[in-house]
Parts: sequence; structure tokens; C-alpha cells
Amino acid sequence: MPLAGIISKPQKHELETVLPELRAWLGERGWSCVLDRESATYLRDGAQTAGASAQQSACDSVEREQMASRKPDLVVVLGGDGTLLATARAFAHTNTPLLSVNLGALGFLTEVPLSDLYATLQAWCDGTAAIETRSMMHAELFCGGKPTRQWDALNDVVVAKGTIARMADFAVEIDRQPIATFRADGVILSTPTGSTAYNLSAHGPIVMPTVNAMLVTPICPHLLTIRPIVVPGESAISVRVVGVPNQTYLTVDGQEAVPMQVGDQVHCRRSESSVRLLRLQPNGLFNVLRSKLKWGER
Repeated sequence: MPLAGIISKPQKHELETVLPELRAWLGERGWSCVLDRESATYLRDGAQTAGASAQQSACDSVEREQMASRKPDLVVVLGGDGTLLATARAFAHTNTPLLSVNLGALGFLTEVPLSDLYATLQAWCDGTAAIETRSMMHAELFCGGKPTRQWDALNDVVVAKGTIARMADFAVEIDRQPIATFRADGVILSTPTGSTAYNLSAHGPIVMPTVNAMLVTPICPHLLTIRPIVVPGESAISVRVVGVPNQTYLTVDGQEAVPMQVGDQVHCRRSESSVRLLRLQPNGLFNVLRSKLKWGER
């Protein structure tokens, strides 16, 4: 019996009907499912909404961080880009495809609308769905010259100052070659997928997801000659905190944050892991930009 994982964004009213209907759809086709704890509450509370006659799939619930150990054949992500980013990190070391359904506002990554959920699932069952592979970035934090923590990020790794409205000083190296030491609000290290996230707001370039590259984008640098840099995907990038007015933070995909002190540095490279995104059909970056950012409209 194939196993589907289901992860959703909490407190979305649509889940009251979507989750029971999804469970019924899976059960009618012989799938069992495993849900994160928050999603499972909607099935218990809304057990009658799918109808008593509908065949239900066998379901279990686990903590989101433990779901990858259950080895689902497919994971359905119901939410926005943030929910997908967290799921991508949880499944970074697996080959599990993720079907991301947009229940959020913008949804650059969660391209599949709710209306296409079951058509996309059926295409997956029929072997006709499209798969997009997105590279990830591996980040390792060094404190006092020793590695302390590491992550795999789908969008970006950001080193930025804290709440005090003064700039910090950062030193950037690429492949152990000094690039610059400059004063700024921070530095964004981004994958091509993350080029349309914080990088875009910081006036960094948009890079197609298929390009083997990484981006280094300063945030509000004091020197206007410090510009964003696109480097080969095989490069090793290092950002060191040289001076801070108060405290600096390392943030992974905008969701996990740890403080950094003077002398701490983060080393980034392309991850050995990647994310497989399930689509009904190939959409393309520029179709997304036209639909999400209204390119071409006056």
C-alpha cells in the first residue's frame, strides 16, 4: 500500500474540508497516509465532513520532524511557501517528491492551486506528472573556529544585524579568495530558487532554477559599489562577522535563527541534497513571474 505524507499550515480554515476530502480520495485509491500532528486534528474534528460512505485511508500522525523516517512515497504540502520550505528541510536527505498546494497569498514555490490538487495527484498515479528538481544550499556555522551547527536551505542563508539601527561589518570570501570587507545591514547567500525571495527585495538578480549557481547579495551596503554577485554552483562562500553594533543573526530560509558574534563565520556550498517538486505540467519561471508579479501588465 503506497504511503502519502500530509503536512499543512496550521489555522487555515480550508483544511476543515480539504483534509477529510483528501483522506477519502487517497483511501478510494488504496493509499494510506501519515500526517503531522496539527493536520491530524482537522481529521478528528471534521471526520463527518467527508461522508460516512466514503472509504477512508489508514492514517497515522507523527511530529513533522519525524515524518521523513516513515519514508512516504509522496508528500502533499498544504500551505504557503513557508510551509514548503520547512518541509523541504525536513526531507532534504530523501528523494521524496513534494506536491505543494498553495493556500497562502503569493506562492512562488507552491505553484499548484487547490483546484488542481486531485488532477495533479491523479497525474502522479498515472505517471504523467512533471518533476522539477531544485538545488539546495548547505550551510555550516563556525564559532571560535569550530563547527557548531549545519543546515540545508532551499531558499537562502542570511547573516544580518539585529534590532539596533546601525550597520555591521562583514567579510566575504569565495573559494578562499577575499572578495570584500564592507559595512551593510547584512548579506544574503541564495540558491537560484531563493533568487525571487529576500534576494529580490534586496535588488539581487532573478536566476532561473535550472542554473548551477549561487548568489551573494549585500543588504543595504554603505558603499554603492558593492553589488550582488552570481558565482558558480561549485563555489565555496564564507561570510565572517567583523564588527557588530549589538548582535548578528544567521537565519536559514527565514525560519531558523541563531545569534552570531564577532569572528563567527558561516561557510556555504551547494548541498548534495535536492528537492523534487511535483507539478501537473511544467510551468516555467517566467509564467510564475507573470502570474505572481504581474509582469507585462500596465
